[in-house]
Amino acid sequence: MTNNISLENQYKRTRLFEKENVNYLVHVLKRFNTVPKINNINIITSNDEPEIFKIVPNKSIIIGSLYLKNPVLALVYLRYGIEWQLWYKALNNKEDTVLCDLAALKVTRIFYKLLPKEDKEKLEEVHFYLIDKIRKEEDVNTAQLDKYKELESFHGLKNQTKTFKDSWKPILENLAKPTEYLLMDGGDLRLNIDEIFLLNKYGCRPFPRPEAFTFASSTATSVSNYSFDKADKVRSILIKNSLKYGFTDTTIDFAESLKDNLRTAFDLKEKNEIIFSPSGTDSSLQIAAITQIITKKEITHVLVASDETGSGVPAALKGCHFENTTALNFPIRKGDRIKGFKDVELIKIPFRDEKGKLKSTTQLDSEVYTAITETNKLGRQVVLHVMDHSKLGYQSPSEEMMQKLDALNNLSMQVIIDAAQLRLDPSDVRKYLSKGYIMSITGSKYFTGPPYSGALIFPESVSKLVHATKNKLPEGLTAYFNHSDWPTNWSCAKELSEGFNYGSYMRWKAALVEMDRYFKTPVLYRNMGIEMFCNFVEDSIKDAAFLEPIYGNDTRANTFKDEEFSMRNIRTIFPFFILKNKEALPVDKVKKLYVLLNSDLSQQFKNHSIETIRLAAQKCHIGQAVNVKYNHLQSAILRISLGARVISESWVNRDISIYFRNIELQLNQITVIIKKIDLILNNSDLLD
Repeated sequence: MTNNISLENQYKRTRLFEKENVNYLVHVLKRFNTVPKINNINIITSNDEPEIFKIVPNKSIIIGSLYLKNPVLALVYLRYGIEWQLWYKALNNKEDTVLCDLAALKVTRIFYKLLPKEDKEKLEEVHFYLIDKIRKEEDVNTAQLDKYKELESFHGLKNQTKTFKDSWKPILENLAKPTEYLLMDGGDLRLNIDEIFLLNKYGCRPFPRPEAFTFASSTATSVSNYSFDKADKVRSILIKNSLKYGFTDTTIDFAESLKDNLRTAFDLKEKNEIIFSPSGTDSSLQIAAITQIITKKEITHVLVASDETGSGVPAALKGCHFENTTALNFPIRKGDRIKGFKDVELIKIPFRDEKGKLKSTTQLDSEVYTAITETNKLGRQVVLHVMDHSKLGYQSPSEEMMQKLDALNNLSMQVIIDAAQLRLDPSDVRKYLSKGYIMSITGSKYFTGPPYSGALIFPESVSKLVHATKNKLPEGLTAYFNHSDWPTNWSCAKELSEGFNYGSYMRWKAALVEMDRYFKTPVLYRNMGIEMFCNFVEDSIKDAAFLEPIYGNDTRANTFKDEEFSMRNIRTIFPFFILKNKEALPVDKVKKLYVLLNSDLSQQFKNHSIETIRLAAQKCHIGQAVNVKYNHLQSAILRISLGARVISESWVNRDISIYFRNIELQLNQITVIIKKIDLILNNSDLLD
């Protein structure tokens, strides 16, 4: 062929590049960023053979100009071709091409399903063998390889394998999935994305969304380009290693390496055992199970900040199903008792009183002390759930109260630190563990990993108790967890399900990437950047007449009196009411405003100035609504929060002057967010 050109090296002003098509082409190319990056594979377009689609193994993918006239079709075909090349590079025996054919088909089918509805509509009238095969709603059948014989025509290699190898089956099942799918797999239905905006319940997605201004770390954040690429690269490595060394050994090594990386990030000891979980609520279920098997006493859970923890946590602590589907995709019924769990008592201590007023530190401490001392008189085992950073940025009980409790005689108590936000320094984590406290964390709040990255970190003392017990975990946990997620030396977990939760592992991989680059920012610049950002957000909210901070003049409900700078003595979550005519918006309108803020509203302002249109178009993702009373009336707040990425992405050039300039650019984004809130409020029909 004489008229072949590398795709990235051409830009002819054909109809494809006309003004009305350019925006759509940009939209398609953004999604191409989720396709694996493979070295030394060229994508070549052919004008001489417009209908050609050919995979040249280990070299190139040739695509005809006919496909390029429909960018979505070209995207799907290239996704197939690149996935095929990825698996071919991983093969030990280059004659086993049927694995490449089936893996590429399975991955591309999932990729196609995750396309927005408008993109799929552009393919409705298109009928070619491959696209028709991709659109079929069926599982890949490894028992009937002849069904896929025609796929050989795309690469020209004859498959020499007559039967699908058993060793391939778990690799195909677990790793023949796009990275963006893995990042929402093995959680629950709340991670599923809609087919219009490709957003989940938390307003984010499992692949990069750089077009949005994002300060939603108190809730959940779309994965960054950087960590997505790292996770995607790991998937390629896992495929290759699984084919070479075996799936099970490769996966166990991967899971253990993730735990080692988490220990390294916070400078923990090897004896600090770690359990990964699909979510923070699943971690609460694990706590309920573990506390049950290490004591003979009846248990009372004292849940501090019960109104600012996960909605499913109380049910999980009682050993009940908290959703209708488990992370392992078992159907269950929300609210039912999980088999094997005993009756427990749950004492809730909310941050706010019946009128919605925040309780004082003294009042909260008093309630905690009363609950624990009265429970202790009954001879029960106390499990105290300490809140270190709630979703609105509060902590309880105070350090003084914890010292008072430690001084009590004959107190049987296990402390759990709810650090789901993980707005802590490594020294804080180590300090808690040294006191024998269990840490419940996530990598998906402050550190902006994909949502549903939960983990428990155990002090050595508790690990020894669990290791020594002869008791088994509740039988019903087999629907929730695999034994591979638990420490290998804990015999209590041996009867949990076989298998691996790759979704959980991949989410933690992305979260650990964020932790690593955050901690690589020099501590001086890191802390100065945090101060800059937080001071600016606080001042900006106070200066906006239509916003009212929930924390009033107190920028920190801090019970820890450290004089040194630390994450625990500076407010990094900024909740606020939204006012209209000096009254807080009702809950439904706050939730509607949250959605509008995260959407492109340019069509509603097409007759306005360019400046207004651009403001309306900007997608702004902040912390979702939390119900809070305003002057005794029910309302809700939204939140702007500092996330680790504010710091790490500003330090990307490793230059001090550029670093502070990058921080300032993100401060400008805060200004835009507040202006867009004002724009929506001044066009009240949008909220009707």
